[in-house]
Amino acid sequence: MKVIKFGGSSVANPENIKKVFSIIQEKLKKHEIAIVFSAFGGVTESLLKISQLAKEGDPAYRDLLQSLEERHLDMVRQLISVQNQSTVMTYVKVRFKELEDLFHGIFLIKENSARTLDYVASFGERLSAFILSEALAGHGLKTQFLDARDVIRTNDRFGQARVDFETTNALIRSYFGKNDGIKVITGFIASTSKGETTTLGRSGSDYTASIFAGALEAEDLEIWTDVSGVLTSDPRMVYTAFTVPQLSYNEAMELSHFGAKVIFPATMQPAMKRNIPIYIKNTFEPENVGTKINGDVTKEALIKGISSISNISIVTVQGAGLIESVTGTSRVFKALAETEVNIVLISQASSEHSICLAIKTDEAYLAKEAVEKEFHYEIKSGEMEEVNLLHGFATVAVVGENMKHNPGASGRMFRALGRNNINVAAIAQGSSELNISAVIPQADLQKALNALHEAFFLSENKVLHVFLIGTGLIGQALIRMIASQQEKLQRDSMLDIQIHGLANSRYMAFHEDGFDLKNPYQLSEKDEKMNLNKFIETMEQMNFSNSVMVDCTASMDVADTYSRILEAKVGIVTPNKKANSGSMDQYLALKKIAKKRGVKFLYETNVAAGLPVINTLQDLMLSGDSVIKIEAVLSGSMNFIFSEFEKGASFSEVVKVAKEKGYTEPDPRDDLSGMDVARKILILGREAEQHLEFDSVTVEGMVPEDCVETASVDEFFEKLKAHDADFEKLREQAKAKGEKLRFMATLENGSAKVGLNSLKEEHPFSSLQGSDNMILLTTERYHDFPMIIRGPGAGADVTAAGVFADVIRIGNYTRE
Repeated sequence: MKVIKFGGSSVANPENIKKVFSIIQEKLKKHEIAIVFSAFGGVTESLLKISQLAKEGDPAYRDLLQSLEERHLDMVRQLISVQNQSTVMTYVKVRFKELEDLFHGIFLIKENSARTLDYVASFGERLSAFILSEALAGHGLKTQFLDARDVIRTNDRFGQARVDFETTNALIRSYFGKNDGIKVITGFIASTSKGETTTLGRSGSDYTASIFAGALEAEDLEIWTDVSGVLTSDPRMVYTAFTVPQLSYNEAMELSHFGAKVIFPATMQPAMKRNIPIYIKNTFEPENVGTKINGDVTKEALIKGISSISNISIVTVQGAGLIESVTGTSRVFKALAETEVNIVLISQASSEHSICLAIKTDEAYLAKEAVEKEFHYEIKSGEMEEVNLLHGFATVAVVGENMKHNPGASGRMFRALGRNNINVAAIAQGSSELNISAVIPQADLQKALNALHEAFFLSENKVLHVFLIGTGLIGQALIRMIASQQEKLQRDSMLDIQIHGLANSRYMAFHEDGFDLKNPYQLSEKDEKMNLNKFIETMEQMNFSNSVMVDCTASMDVADTYSRILEAKVGIVTPNKKANSGSMDQYLALKKIAKKRGVKFLYETNVAAGLPVINTLQDLMLSGDSVIKIEAVLSGSMNFIFSEFEKGASFSEVVKVAKEKGYTEPDPRDDLSGMDVARKILILGREAEQHLEFDSVTVEGMVPEDCVETASVDEFFEKLKAHDADFEKLREQAKAKGEKLRFMATLENGSAKVGLNSLKEEHPFSSLQGSDNMILLTTERYHDFPMIIRGPGAGADVTAAGVFADVIRIGNYTRE
């Protein structure tokens, strides 16, 4: 014998019911079965809402009742043939006439007791089970409708009645022994010994099925719902959650207590006593094996699931009166028990000075009043402090029987939380070592669940969640690099980089599971219009652990958001030099926030594309070295211009070629002005721990005065031709001295300057060709022979490679 139960979502409409009937017919090929049905999806909630409207004297309840009746009659029309509809239609209309009279009474007397509500709620299952029993009979099956009130006996605790198992089991066995056919049973409802209707509380239809399975000593119990078993975590918050193939009864009960709503502890008790396996299956994916719950403890995983409870408040009871007090703790619990306040988690230090209780926020003030009333005199005398309330928390719990005597589980849990800057307000772990629970800020819940899920279930690969602003040449090159290296990074570095957000100046898009990088997503008018504030809000709401925002723009507006992003505990990687070349206060503030929040702010590509300048300089300073002088060619475009100029072409022609090759900005004056190089040397100076503001950098630009205000780039080139002779003179003067012209920056004695220099042939910069950059670092250690860093300093690919290296660096940081 199998007992199978179908929930409200499984029988919400005729299409779903057809799937249910298919499953039933498949089961009947191999097994004898009994079937428990919930009310049609949403019906119980509707009945209770109608009841409330009637109590409030709102005549609108009549229209809702009429609509509900029509829904049931329509189910009959669609599920049962015309020649067999009469009896079922009559049954439905009689039940709704009873409901009409009942609600009219509630409307008149404005009263809605727990006893009345149980009777109201019973109609949902009575209607659905009868209709479905008759519909199955129409498919040629011999069915027997069983109103569970005839066999399940309870006390009169209406709303959540307690089952009398001795009487109930005897009645169920007797009924099954005397009646043939497939029993189609109402879930959720029962009755007292006086025949009064009761309900079995939360997940009551599951409980009904378990009661029957236990009484009949069934082979197993199958609960069919709209999810494929118990998942490792809440899939609405953890997008990588997957089905747990097997749980022990204890593991399932712990997970259910902490928010996993697929199955509840009461459901399991009757089946658990008989060691009957429980299967959680998906009506809409019947081929999925789902989750098996039984008495076995498998050894495959350290933990089986991560669950949570939201909207928690911390209630702290403290004072000298608790120390070595035999009755203090018991009085706290007694006061809360008498007020019917449920305690989610308890934590007490060995000093006994305080007791920390996690309680649902809607009960927190009730708890405070109850405890303060109990300790009224101690608070008045100063032996105890007033009860302290803190709101805005949630609990997370990792559950698994394999944590017993297995060192490292709690370390892994708190390391994952700490690495993601999630503060733990309270901790609880029992001696059974089945559950480790922590209270954390509600705002960090999703990040905590993802961090823990990655730590315990995806520990082979660390996932880095990227949000990219700027999908131009550098952004597109970065996406290509990540795509081409994704498998190698997963295999060799155990790092999985996923891009969840994309934005350019016009549009933005998000993907919870990460975009498919092998088929690059193209932003277009079908996507949401770009709104920087909303982009950041969405990134914050997705709240992934190990998140990084990559800014591949040159936008000051984006740079201005860096402090907010770092405060949200999201790392930043950027070639955008606007933030670090702003005020010294802003530069220091960003560094301070990143350090305080424990996130990385990496900007290697601010200065020389992919060349390792910033990291090298930081390492020198960290190791105790000090910078004496920095000389640098920091503009690939300017170096190209002057290395080509020395070959004999006119200056205006060389600049034009540089623009055509894409080495300069769209307006070459942005390069020739020297302001870009000024920002770069400013950043290097700050990294060398020198206090520099932008206006302390002396800049000698290469844009003639009459070319500065020209209306267009074409007009600029026309006017520039008039100055070719001046530039030719500079070239000839350098050549006469055996020197070469190089546009460079120098930092020495706390001041920086940028401009054109004439250098001797033996100077390292004289050998530079094309768009190469070179940096000479003269330090205390590298005094006689400066450190030289040389390589390509311009181009989308080399810049993207530097950004990619910083992204990987953040990914490796999360593994530490």
